[in-house]
Amino acid sequence: MAFVQNKKMDKTISSLLSRQNYLVTQANDLARSFGNLTTFEHKVLDYCFSYVKSEDTSSQIYTVQMLSIIRHLGLNSSGKNYQRVAEAFRALNNKTAIYLRTTYKNGMKGIIMTSLFDYIAIVEDGRIEFQFSKKVAPFVFELKKNYYSFKLSELSGVRSKYALTLLKLWNANSMGKLKKTTIKGSLEEWQSWFLGTDDEGKPKKWAAGRFRQRVLNVSMKELGNLYPKTAFFLTTEKEGRKIVGYTLDITPIKTTLNI
Repeated sequence: MAFVQNKKMDKTISSLLSRQNYLVTQANDLARSFGNLTTFEHKVLDYCFSYVKSEDTSSQIYTVQMLSIIRHLGLNSSGKNYQRVAEAFRALNNKTAIYLRTTYKNGMKGIIMTSLFDYIAIVEDGRIEFQFSKKVAPFVFELKKNYYSFKLSELSGVRSKYALTLLKLWNANSMGKLKKTTIKGSLEEWQSWFLGTDDEGKPKKWAAGRFRQRVLNVSMKELGNLYPKTAFFLTTEKEGRKIVGYTLDITPIKTTLNI
């Protein structure tokens, strides 16, 4: 009976994972797991990440001023922009569901369903207080330490959500500061990184041609303008005539010349 039950649970867990945007197993996975966010929401999240320090613990509570965020984003201090930032935090609370794979002491495997934030508080004096989920915090700290080495000014200069996502993928995959790297994935993986999920938690899917034209080409063009000494080369992976994935090689031109 236990064997039958285990098989049923395996299928149940697999079904859950198939609907989830991204399963986080290491810190650079976290950099890929927010395809649902808009450009504005990404930049507010970047501001939150900028407060993380190497000595922080999972119980750390962070406090920021809404006015500081508004000024960082180049906005005026109107009531409309206060509302816009508040709405962005509400979206971050709702859109950052995280699934973590875990193994228990008895050898049983499972998944933990949690979210990026333990809580977010918005106070009438303009303070915003937040704490990362204790289960996810170690990934946030590792991400900041090893992969998330951007200056806020660098991120704020990116206009497109897709270019911002590609910039983070580039940095996460190169394990450092925008070095030579190769990003490879199935069509479904690429779309999950950039498009996220729908309201039911199911991955959004676009036709391959539309995805390449409106997402990959747009993001590569913008980053090419921002980093003119870098070459972006995209290879389409096919099975017969069907597009099944992409491989993106990103190479600083100086590296190419030295080979």
